[in-house]
Amino acid sequence: MNAALEALPVRDDLRGKQPYGAPQLPDAIQLNVNENPHAPSASFVADLAAAVGQAATTLNRYPDREAVALRTDLAGYLSGRTGVALGVEQVWAANGSNEVLQQVCQAFGGPGRLALGFEPSYSMHPLLAAGTSTGWVAERRAADFTLTADQAVAAVTRHRPAITFLTTPNNPTGTVIGLDVVQAVHDATDGVVLVDEAYAEFASTPSAVTLLDRCPRLIVSRTMSKAFAMAGARVGYLAASPAVVDALRLVRLPYHLSALTQAAARVALAHADELLGTVEQVKAQRDRMVREIPASGLRVVPTESNFLLFGPFDAPAQVWQALLDHGVLVRDVSGGPGLAGWLRVNAGTEAETTAFLDALKDVT
Repeated sequence: MNAALEALPVRDDLRGKQPYGAPQLPDAIQLNVNENPHAPSASFVADLAAAVGQAATTLNRYPDREAVALRTDLAGYLSGRTGVALGVEQVWAANGSNEVLQQVCQAFGGPGRLALGFEPSYSMHPLLAAGTSTGWVAERRAADFTLTADQAVAAVTRHRPAITFLTTPNNPTGTVIGLDVVQAVHDATDGVVLVDEAYAEFASTPSAVTLLDRCPRLIVSRTMSKAFAMAGARVGYLAASPAVVDALRLVRLPYHLSALTQAAARVALAHADELLGTVEQVKAQRDRMVREIPASGLRVVPTESNFLLFGPFDAPAQVWQALLDHGVLVRDVSGGPGLAGWLRVNAGTEAETTAFLDALKDVT
C-alpha cells in the first residue's frame, strides 16, 4: 500500500491487500486471462449494433431494474444446455460473474460469518469476501489439485461457513469436481453453496444446475465472458431457488445492469449457437498444448477448461519474462497458494497457440 493510501482511513482488514489484476499488454499475444480468442462475426456485430442503437433511443430512462427479458432468455439458454426447466424467477444477472459473487457475499456473508474455499482456486473469492467483511478460510486441495467429497465435507463440518465456494472447472488448475462433491457439501452445511461454473461450456461434466431441485441452498454462477466471447460486455448470471434470487434483490444496486448491457447480452443469447461454435476450436488448441508441452520436459495438469497449468519451473518469473520477450503473455500464478513453480496459459487461435509453443521450446 503506497504512502498516500496508507494515510487514508482505509478499513484495517483491507490494509496490505493487493487489487485483483493481470497485465494488459496489447502488443503481445494475450494468453493470460482465459478469454475466447475468436472475435464476434460481422452478422453478430450488425445485430448487436442495431439492438444497442434501439436501446440508446431510451437512455433518458432507467433500464428494467429486474432485467426480466434478459433473465428469461438466460433461463431458456440454461434450460436448453442442462435439460433442467428453469423459470425467470430462478435466474439472476449482473455485471460479470464477479458482481454476482459479490452480491452473494453481501446477502449471505458479512461480519461474523465465514466463507470457505478450496485453494488453489479463483483469487477473487477471498477478495470478495474481504470487501464484504466476510471472514475467509481456505482448505487445500490435494497435491494433484483434486477435491473429494470426504475432504470437502470434513472442511465444512469443521468451519461451518455461511458460504462455501466450489469451482468447476477450477481456475487456475482446470480440474473438475463431481456432482457427488456438490451434493455432499450441500447436505453437510446450513449455509449456501456456490458452484462457480465460469468455464462450464468447455467441460464434459454435467452442470450443478441439475441438482437445484433437491438442493435449495445451491447457487450456480456462470459468465458470458469466456465461451460466449463477451468479456468486454461484462455479463454474469446465476441459477438458484427463487428465494435465493429474492435475497440478492435486497442487496443489488438500483438499476445495476444498464440497458445497453442487457441489449447486448440478449443479442449474444440469440446468437448462442454461433458464438459457442468456437468452443470446439478452443478445446482443440487446448488439447494440442496438452499433447505438445510435455515435449519440452514439462508437466501439464489435466484440464477441462480453456486453459491449463504447465511447469513446474524453478524460476517461473524468469520463464514468464522470457515468453513475453518472445511476444507471448501468459499468467504467472506461482505466487498463489499451492502453485509454486506453475504458469498458466489459455488456448488461443491456431496461430497464437503455435507462437506460444514455439516460444516455449526456445525458452526451456
